[in-house]
Amino acid sequence: MRRTRILTAVLALAAGLLAGSPSALASSPPTTTLAADTYTWKNARIDGGGFVPGIVFNRSEKNLAYARTDIGGAYRWQESTRTWIPLTDSIGWDRWGHTGVVSLASDSVDPNKVYAAVGTYTNSWDPGNGAVLRSADRGASWQRTDLPFKLGGNMPGRGMGERLAIDPHKDSVLYLGAPSGKGLWRSTDSGVTWSQVTNFPNVGTYVQDATDTSGYTSDNQGIVWVTFDESTGTPGSATQTIYVGVADQDNAVYRSTDGGATWSRLAGQPTGQLAHKGVLDATNGYLYLAYSDKGGPYDGGKGRLWRYATRTGTWTNISPVAEADTYYGFSGLTVDRQHPGTVMTTAYSSWWPDTQIFRSTDSGGTWTKAWDYTSYPNRSNRYTMDVSSVPWLTFNANPSPPEQSPKLGWMTEGLEIDPFNSARMMYGTGATIYGTENLTNWDSDSQFTIRPMVQGLEETAVNDLASPPSGATLLSALGDIGGFRHTDLTKVPSMMYTSPNSTTTTSLDYAETDPNTVVRVGNLDSGPHIAFSTDNGANWFAGTDPSGVSGGGTVTAASDGSRFVWSPVGAGVQYTAGFGTSWSASGGIPSGAIVESDRVDPKTFYGFKSGKFYVSSDSGATFTASAATGLPSGDSVRFKALPGAKGDVWLAGGASDGAYGLWHSTDGGASFTKLSNVDQADTIGFGKAATGASYQTLYTSAKIGGVRGIFRSTDKGASWTRINDDAHQWGWTGGAITGDPRIYGRVYIATNGRGIIYGDGSDTGGGGGGTDPTPPPTGACAVTYKITNQWSGGFQADVALTNTGTTAWSGWSLSWAFADGQKIAQAWNADAAQSGTTVTAKNLTWNANVAAGSSVSFGFTGSWTGSNTTPTSLFIRHRTCTVSCACWGAPHTRRAPLLLTACRPSAGAPSSSRRR
Repeated sequence: MRRTRILTAVLALAAGLLAGSPSALASSPPTTTLAADTYTWKNARIDGGGFVPGIVFNRSEKNLAYARTDIGGAYRWQESTRTWIPLTDSIGWDRWGHTGVVSLASDSVDPNKVYAAVGTYTNSWDPGNGAVLRSADRGASWQRTDLPFKLGGNMPGRGMGERLAIDPHKDSVLYLGAPSGKGLWRSTDSGVTWSQVTNFPNVGTYVQDATDTSGYTSDNQGIVWVTFDESTGTPGSATQTIYVGVADQDNAVYRSTDGGATWSRLAGQPTGQLAHKGVLDATNGYLYLAYSDKGGPYDGGKGRLWRYATRTGTWTNISPVAEADTYYGFSGLTVDRQHPGTVMTTAYSSWWPDTQIFRSTDSGGTWTKAWDYTSYPNRSNRYTMDVSSVPWLTFNANPSPPEQSPKLGWMTEGLEIDPFNSARMMYGTGATIYGTENLTNWDSDSQFTIRPMVQGLEETAVNDLASPPSGATLLSALGDIGGFRHTDLTKVPSMMYTSPNSTTTTSLDYAETDPNTVVRVGNLDSGPHIAFSTDNGANWFAGTDPSGVSGGGTVTAASDGSRFVWSPVGAGVQYTAGFGTSWSASGGIPSGAIVESDRVDPKTFYGFKSGKFYVSSDSGATFTASAATGLPSGDSVRFKALPGAKGDVWLAGGASDGAYGLWHSTDGGASFTKLSNVDQADTIGFGKAATGASYQTLYTSAKIGGVRGIFRSTDKGASWTRINDDAHQWGWTGGAITGDPRIYGRVYIATNGRGIIYGDGSDTGGGGGGTDPTPPPTGACAVTYKITNQWSGGFQADVALTNTGTTAWSGWSLSWAFADGQKIAQAWNADAAQSGTTVTAKNLTWNANVAAGSSVSFGFTGSWTGSNTTPTSLFIRHRTCTVSCACWGAPHTRRAPLLLTACRPSAGAPSSSRRR
């Protein structure tokens, strides 16, 4: 992970891609089918890939833990599978900023409750305000309270915290520290409403760089943590003593001893640095504070560790090393709740030769290190590292001592000892979560083992995707860790692209008729910005940069791999024959244009810049501006040429204050036709055609019929099917999309922080099908009921309805009876109500129409006590029906009848209509 993590999507977001209103130039959309196919969504496994600034264990329930990421949402630990479960995939396009999690809090009074403070940027890059999300089912579903200010999950200082805290005795009381001078906030109704603590005396003063006109590093980092002293309260009554950390180098810690009624600066405190963390050992009466001279997560040159005795007011410098010997700050900080005298901290900003972890078993009196020098540059480690489950964490490095590969970590601000298990520790880095389950070996001078504990947590920003017709299943261009060649989506690739290792890959392409030829471009601190492969991306060699190149830009390969066109940052559009040993400037096309190739004619290339489409018929030597008009005026555009059809080009993009949508050209860009049934579109991709279809399947991240989602068309864009649902939205999905040329219905989606999402549909009409498709039922309807998650007292279920008849439904209703008194709490994609044990779920307006052979799905969360014996899968028994069909569940538990009512269209009514 490199030190720059302001992702490329920011520029597109700031340009207005995310405004929710329709394009001013879009015509009224005609009839559009929005019935959702039933898709199964998974991640192409990379395992991690981004910064995890916070890990939170619940203090009253064993094995309940959460992780927060800076741009990729929140996760809950699943002990049974030893994986992380994503919790915020329901965040949609219009609130994409809520995928940045600045703080998490798990309720020790009621472990079912969890809270997240969300928002990605406090400057103009994020157009929306922050919010506090609250959940009564461990993050399976959320309610939201919008705040009157922004939060910064991906801002400087995001590793400090936690900024959000729950009163351990009266859990209706929460505090939230705000950035940007907005102060301290309090809720007294379990996070439903919030008000500023107006008498709190200090809103913070520290900014990283006051001269930054973008507002990113010049923002006041504000209130950075809140800690309750549980020894000063009783159950049901507010805790009296509260400590608050402030981003102020001279006034870092404040305290209230009357339940927040009054506040004062803690007397005698050290000055000159920021208190990144404040962790209280109430048993021994010690508040531990980790200090750094900078806010992090990248910077920090000096640090100290202090212990404050809460009973006597005594301050003690317990730094593991003298401040003069530090070249880093301290941040990660934890105590062993089983043995409170055991304290650990991290040198979070020690980039070279490695991070450091310190441990004390006598409340900071003496310390030992995770590693130390024997005789420089040789070192001795108290640990061994096993990254066999995520082998790319070595970054293919072979450094000279004292560096080692894999590294112990960097940006190590999230560090926690399991409060129920002294042997288990987890810590976040800039690329993963590491952990150990034999930590106590440290104290007996025997080695403990560190392994990635990150499966299920996917945190990459995806810039480009390609699924070639042969060879690798998927090639990806990623922020920070370059990208991967996936031959098996269920397995972590052994290594990212190397030779060279780009910090961020911005664009890649393969030759359509020679998929072994692949090109990628990206950003690198020093060295070439372009690389080539002749074996389908398995191995790479560096090309040569034209003069002036400073960034990757976009690149494309001729259909036969004989030549390449590159539009890098810092230089104009370039072309070359062969593998880029020398480049020539392309004429007639402006610098910064997006470039693509025709997928049939190796001499034809295309470009787009500022509303103009450009065409080259001489291998990229010269481009001519097309006469096409009405295209988006800005550069928030993605376009592709269709494989197998010369001159067939699709273009998506725009902004809400101008042209915005999807355009199609069949004459090589000489003219474009705007699809009137697409309100807005931001990506376009192609996949295997459906059985009987004469045209490849289209995929797009778009707004169609007033609904934002991921859409598929099997009829050249004449009609569209939404294939995601409200529970699977993943924030901003405007980076890239592609279908699979070998498997009908499979789609790959780029996210900005949730990695590569891929989906397989239940409609296997292409002959290739999805993963493990269920054999289609033979009756007029089929129902699948699946419990997707279960915890103490709660569960989540997904239900899929398939119209297996020959007549479209214009409305549907599903009813069943719970066998054990379960209660529905919240439903999505359906209007659900419960009377006694009977539940009825009805269609919403936008998913009422279900064509023959199509499916629709919905989900819900519920509660249970004693047992939850509804089957996890239902083997349908069905009968032919015209108005209704009865479906019964399989044995192995008590069976509950599922009754489906499907309504025929009324006489004279269209078979589908516009849905919202």
